[in-house]
Order: sequence, then structure tokens, then C-alpha cells
Amino acid sequence: MTTSVLDPTNEQTPEHRERAQRISSLQGATIGLLDISKPRGDVFLDTIQYLLEQKGVTVLRYIKPTFTKPAPVDLRHEISTTCDAVIEALAD
Repeated sequence: MTTSVLDPTNEQTPEHRERAQRISSLQGATIGLLDISKPRGDVFLDTIQYLLEQKGVTVLRYIKPTFTKPAPVDLRHEISTTCDAVIEALAD
């Protein structure tokens, strides 16, 4: 099965990016929930947080200053060094 991932950025020649490996288990994992500051994204993440915590997962919440720009470098660094995986809210 072939999977295609579309990059929504406006690049003439998209940069090749390897997929991150999936975590093998939620047990003992720390999952980051990133709200990109679009309306109702927090509602989605509240539900995801509840479901993950019911499974005993440690959840850390983050929020981007604005959805119109990439997350600041320091925020991306914090997430990448403290979380095993991240879920972004892309809701409106």
C-alpha cells in the first residue's frame, strides 16, 4: 500500500521529509497536545486529553501564538524534548 502525504505549504519543490516512527505503546508515554489557535481546537483537544488520561497517559498541553505562522522554534524544541508524540488540533 502506498501512502501519499500532501504538504500544504507553497513550495515549488517540496522538501523530502521522513515520517517519524510511531510510538510502540501509549503505556508510559507523554503525549503533547498542540492547539494551533484556531476556533474550537481546544474543544477537540479537551476530548482527546480526557480519553488519553483514561488510559493513564501523561498529557502536556501547548498552544501556538497564531495559526497563521509555524510554531516558534522554542515551542517546537520544548515539545520535541518533552513528548513522545504530539497531536495537533486543526479544527474550526
